[in-house]
Amino acid sequence: MSNTAAGLPVGRGLLYLIVAGAAWGTAGAAASLVYRTSDLGPVALSFWRCAGGLALLLAVRPRRRPRLRPDGPAGRAFVPEPLGSKALRIGLTGLGLALFQTAYFAAVEATGLAVATVVTLGAGPVLIAIGARLTMGERLGRGGSTAVAGALAGLGVLVLGGGGATVRPWGVVLAVLSAAGYSAMTLLTRWWGRDGRADGASTTVWTFAVTTLCLLPLALTEGLIPHTARPAHLLALLAYIAAVPTALAYALFFAGAAVVRSASVSVIMLLEPVCAAVLAVALLGERLTAATLAGTLLMLGSVAGLAVAEARAAGAERLATPEEPLLV
Repeated sequence: MSNTAAGLPVGRGLLYLIVAGAAWGTAGAAASLVYRTSDLGPVALSFWRCAGGLALLLAVRPRRRPRLRPDGPAGRAFVPEPLGSKALRIGLTGLGLALFQTAYFAAVEATGLAVATVVTLGAGPVLIAIGARLTMGERLGRGGSTAVAGALAGLGVLVLGGGGATVRPWGVVLAVLSAAGYSAMTLLTRWWGRDGRADGASTTVWTFAVTTLCLLPLALTEGLIPHTARPAHLLALLAYIAAVPTALAYALFFAGAAVVRSASVSVIMLLEPVCAAVLAVALLGERLTAATLAGTLLMLGSVAGLAVAEARAAGAERLATPEEPLLV
């Protein structure tokens, strides 16, 4: 595996993304239990998710910042990221995350969970592949394109296989808007992560701060304080959502997305609905259908194929890049 500009091996970045996608998939099951336990709405839940994740990230963040390396990748001088560039990166990424989450919840309300999920997660890889090709010249290649097509087919079978979905134009527009926010967040993370100057931990913390502020007015309108007969159970669920599919998953996502090609990131993160479907059958008592099984297997195969293609591309890039002499 080659090392990227940020110093993180591509193989480790792929592993981070796989773990993040699986962790994201548990959020849906936990949210379903929250809705059963209380009257908390989706936007308010998203706010508490981001606010709790931000608090946890701040609590575990090192008090002293590590010293900057004297040398950057391949012996080049390390140049810290300018303050203006950092503020722009964090602000745009936070707005992208807020748009992604809020528009998705609105799409679910407008056109239903199945259609909102398939449009948002289906449009994401397409928008990201186009954006990465136009802005960064990234190519998926034949194997990567086949994996993307297979993953999108598996997503459609997984989400729509049960039938009964209702398509409403306004909901589809909101889902595409959500996909645009997710795509912008992914592309920006990759764009600023190529030169190794973007600090993934700092990005995660400040992105959550921006997103929390963006969601606060909407959460106040919906109802910020929930009513429940089981407060301890609700607090435990909210703590889990803030810790695992939020603080942990997004920290791994921003680290991995900075070093893995953007289109590959979008397909690997489709592990989220796979994990959610498995948990729905195992924990929530939903029935295992042939469509669920077929879609899950197709998407897992596509993600595995894309990981192999990403590893080969990284190895080819490493062999094609001549070693630069170190100045002594």
